[in-house]
This record gives sequence, structure tokens and C-alpha cells, in this order.
Amino acid sequence: MDDEADVQHTLAAPVSCTGVGLHLGQTTQVTLLPAPINSGRHFVRTDSGPNLIPASVAAVSQTRLSTQLGVEEGPQVRTVEHLLAALWAAGVDNARIEIDGPEVPLLDGSSRDWTGLIQSVGIAAQSAPRRPCIALKEPIIVRDGDAYVMALPASELRFSYGIDFPIAAIGNQWHSWSPAAGDFAEVVAPARTFAMAHQIDGLRSQGLIKGGSLENALVCDQEGWLNPPLRFANEPARHKLLDLVGDLSLLGVLPTMHVTAYRASHSLHVQLARQLTALCVAETSASA
Repeated sequence: MDDEADVQHTLAAPVSCTGVGLHLGQTTQVTLLPAPINSGRHFVRTDSGPNLIPASVAAVSQTRLSTQLGVEEGPQVRTVEHLLAALWAAGVDNARIEIDGPEVPLLDGSSRDWTGLIQSVGIAAQSAPRRPCIALKEPIIVRDGDAYVMALPASELRFSYGIDFPIAAIGNQWHSWSPAAGDFAEVVAPARTFAMAHQIDGLRSQGLIKGGSLENALVCDQEGWLNPPLRFANEPARHKLLDLVGDLSLLGVLPTMHVTAYRASHSLHVQLARQLTALCVAETSASA
């Protein structure tokens, strides 16, 4: 196979890092390792005995303020979206992700460090074809009130995201990105997670964002950002787009489509991914 874009890829070598998880506040170590063809991207909880948690839509177990994967009555891995976005964007089809705790480290709140780790070891072509993309033929939309995420037929894969917050520092902003036209590592990966100052105490009282800080998240109040400068004028919108990419990466290979989201959530992202999974299965069966 001469065209490397048509074959599967894995990491060229193992690479590790350690950090604190956003919600549980626990320190964990993650090691990214090469994996065999057709094994996909999957997690292994090294602290809880032999197990394998596929990075797939079917394995999603929770979507409250992050995406969590797990097998029934088994171990879980939380806040997987930033790492999975980096792996997908780098073209890594197969990866074994070993983690010694329940939550992926937040690092600086973006995918920049994950992208850097992957680039530091590179990726390697494998001797098996990549599953071909299908072209989306009909629109799909999932909504909750005025929040929505939809997939439209398109000539190339594209993501667009809009947010609207009643805080002047954020307000209404959008970002659109196509893998064919912009380097993920430069224009999406560095965008950090963000929070409203007035919500922090309430979330912590619910056992959430225990590991959040001004070092790994942008925080704003009615007066403005507490820890500027921003990396982009629309960094919050870019971060939401980053989350969308990570959640949709659970499909494995994405259809050719334009995904547009507005005021959406991990829950809506995953609902769309489930509908796309059913579509991909039907298309594959029809062409077999």
C-alpha cells in the first residue's frame, strides 16, 4: 500500500505523562502505546486488574461536564475527550492508553500537551487498510431547547461551533475548522477549558472540578477574565469545538460531513455520534 493516508496508523513508540484530573482531582499517569491493527483506540485501567475500555460510542457511560467511558459493572475512565481529539487529529487509529486511575489528566486544560507528546514519538503506518469514510447523505439534528448539534452533507469534513453566554468576556462567538485547511495542533489544540467564577463553588459542592485551577482553566466573571491573556480571541468557542472533535472521535472514522453545534453539550455530541454510528452500520451493510 503506497498511500499512507489509506492505511491504519499507530504510535511509533510509547510516551507517558502525569497530571491531575479536572473533576476528581486525583493524580494519574497515562502511557500511550502502539497497538495492533484493527484494535482501535482503547483504555486499560492498570490499577484495577486486566480490562479494556474501548474508545467507542457504545462505551460511553456518562456525559456530565465531560465524557466518561466504561464497561458495565467495570472500571470507568473520565474526561477522555481532549486526549482522544489529539489522537484522532494526529491520525492514530490504534492506540493502547494505559492509565492508573479513573480520570485522564487535564494538563493545561487543552489538547496542546497531548498533541506535543504524540508529535514527540511520531506515528507509524501499519499493513492494513483504514476503514473508508462514508459520505453523509441526509441531515441529522439533535436538539435540546435552542441548543443543537447537527450533521449536514458536505464535500469535506468540517466542524463549526457557536456559544452564547450572558457574560461580556465571552458573549456570542463562533469558530469553524476543517482538517484539510487548518493544523489542529496550531488552531484547535491550544484552546483551554473555561468556567464562570460564580459557578465554581456550586460545582465543587457536587464533587466536580476538584482539580480545576487558574493554571489549567480559564475563569471569568462579570468584570472579565481572571487569568488572561487568552490564546485566541474566541478561545472558548475553539475549546468547545475541541470537545466536539474528541466526542465524535468515538466513531473511529468520521463520515464526510459538516457538523455544526450551538450551545451544545457532551450529551448532545454523543447523541449525534450514536445516530451516526447507526447510519455507518447501515451504509456498510448495504454496500457489503
